[in-house]
Amino acid sequence: MSVIHRLSDLLINQIAAGEVVERPASVLKELMENALDAGAAALDIQLDQGGVRRIRVADDGCGMAADDLALALERHATSKIASLDDLEHVATMGFRGEALAAIAAVARTSITSRARGAAHALRIDAADRCVVPAALNHGTVVDVADLYFNTPARRKFLKSESTEFAHCADVFTRIALARPDVAFLLTHNGRVVHRLPAADAPRRVAALMGDDFIGEARAIDADAGALRLSGFASLPAYSRASRDAQYFFVNGRFVRDKLLTHAVRQAYADILHGNRHPAYMLTLDLDPAGVDVNVHPAKIEVRFRESRAIHQFVFHALARALAESGAAMAGRSGAHVRPGDAVGTAASAPAADGHVPGWPQRPPRQGLLAMEAAAGAYYGFVGKALPTDAPGQARADASRPSALAGAEPSSETATSLLQRDPSGTDSSRLQPVEGAVSGPPLGFALAQLHGIYILAQNAAGLVLVDMHAAHERILYEKLKTVLDGHPAVQRLLIPAVVALGAQDMAVAEECAETLAAMGFEVAPLGPGELAVRSVPALLANAPVPELIRHLLEDLRDHPVSEVVTARRNELLATMACHGAVRAHRSLTIPEMNSLLRDMEATERADQCNHGRPTWTQLDMATLDRFFMRGK
Repeated sequence: MSVIHRLSDLLINQIAAGEVVERPASVLKELMENALDAGAAALDIQLDQGGVRRIRVADDGCGMAADDLALALERHATSKIASLDDLEHVATMGFRGEALAAIAAVARTSITSRARGAAHALRIDAADRCVVPAALNHGTVVDVADLYFNTPARRKFLKSESTEFAHCADVFTRIALARPDVAFLLTHNGRVVHRLPAADAPRRVAALMGDDFIGEARAIDADAGALRLSGFASLPAYSRASRDAQYFFVNGRFVRDKLLTHAVRQAYADILHGNRHPAYMLTLDLDPAGVDVNVHPAKIEVRFRESRAIHQFVFHALARALAESGAAMAGRSGAHVRPGDAVGTAASAPAADGHVPGWPQRPPRQGLLAMEAAAGAYYGFVGKALPTDAPGQARADASRPSALAGAEPSSETATSLLQRDPSGTDSSRLQPVEGAVSGPPLGFALAQLHGIYILAQNAAGLVLVDMHAAHERILYEKLKTVLDGHPAVQRLLIPAVVALGAQDMAVAEECAETLAAMGFEVAPLGPGELAVRSVPALLANAPVPELIRHLLEDLRDHPVSEVVTARRNELLATMACHGAVRAHRSLTIPEMNSLLRDMEATERADQCNHGRPTWTQLDMATLDRFFMRGK
């Protein structure tokens, strides 16, 4: 080895550039963040050949004076911090003073800037560092050309033009999502890719993540002292095969943090299963002193000082928002909310004249079909008066019939109930009645469709419910509650005899106490037969042999301690799936209405245990469009 010597400034900068300037997207990120730190209200970004040939970022920020411009290309020169205390409370995107120097070391770089109040603009070229007068109306323009022109080995590692542009577009999307108050223009090879005016958060998110995402997302807004979580999180029905639509920001900075990712994953754990991933755009705001952003050169990783508290706050805030069903939200707001409506932006309730405030007025149309027939049948069955004092509130009563508890079916069929009004007068069809009972959020049942779907009418229009999926969620949530205490047990009049193999029989004997704690009383009848004498009351109508076989399979394949802890919810989901009402089972109108009321009172009722939607709303405007009414 030769003697120790100092490296040249150029080589130092080129070494540092390896950390800061990984690809064109890294350059774009640094330049856009500098522009925002300068107070820009509008950014114009131009890219050529995926950013390899050229990256030009123009802003209307505060600009730089002559002295600042000369220092801008020096290493560790910054206007954003001056002391360790500043570093610990840094609120700007940049603060190290390395980016421009690193970029200038590996690309042909020039900066043109005009400070507010200055007589003219100034320009500096990284090659000669001379500051000369220039023409510019206001703000700053940074022009970076021929990336890695002087380090050809690095340039060989770059990918195709389309790949590099895709990375640049991703950086642009992250920053534009974080700052909806700023206008952005992105062009590539002379073609406009994005033109985003300054807007509110929902409009910006819709512009970049799609209207379909906004339509299937919940708005999140939770705070606890100095912590605030806001943004949008998709419902399980909008799940994706990859993590390409996941954006998390901390104080406006896009981050990839394992702690936050884990908190989000835990919040979705009970409603999203398999290999699907949620989509979200979430922003966590907190005191800058509570987070260390000086962890990684790209500033994409952070470290929280109170990591456990942050995790719990994010998890609980997101879980609460996702647990709330659209029906429950509608019951509180008085409006009818579809499963995909965002929290805090519920659809408008119908006005007294039949029109919806804020919606276009439609030509006169046929009146709403009356709900009195179905409502009368339901409330008459449970011995309650029709709701007139607060029609928007769901009625719940412990004595009502329930498909969950195996209620005594009504002797009347769905058809006969639909053809009879509350007074008992038969009619050939439901008559249109203006001012019909608004009823609870999910309305009242009208009929079953092919033994799979429940058709119900509410004040907004038609509600379609997947009865198995809805009942599965209701059972699952109830099982989670009762298993924490002492589950009610239903003794079987005639024990169910289940034929099992030798391994399953051994597991049943070894785990008899565990099964008893769940509500199953079992005893061997012979070498290959197991008698089931009782089951949890909630699963009284479940197919016992099939259910027992699945439980024993879980207990056989996993340690008992794991089944009752880590795999507890998966086990309960299996039990709920087997206990839920099956397709093609005929339900009476009161049973269907009971299921609707239970949905309104159940958390996460908008999706089943597998993440599928349980109900949807077709409002009158949508139905009118189907039949071209008013055209």
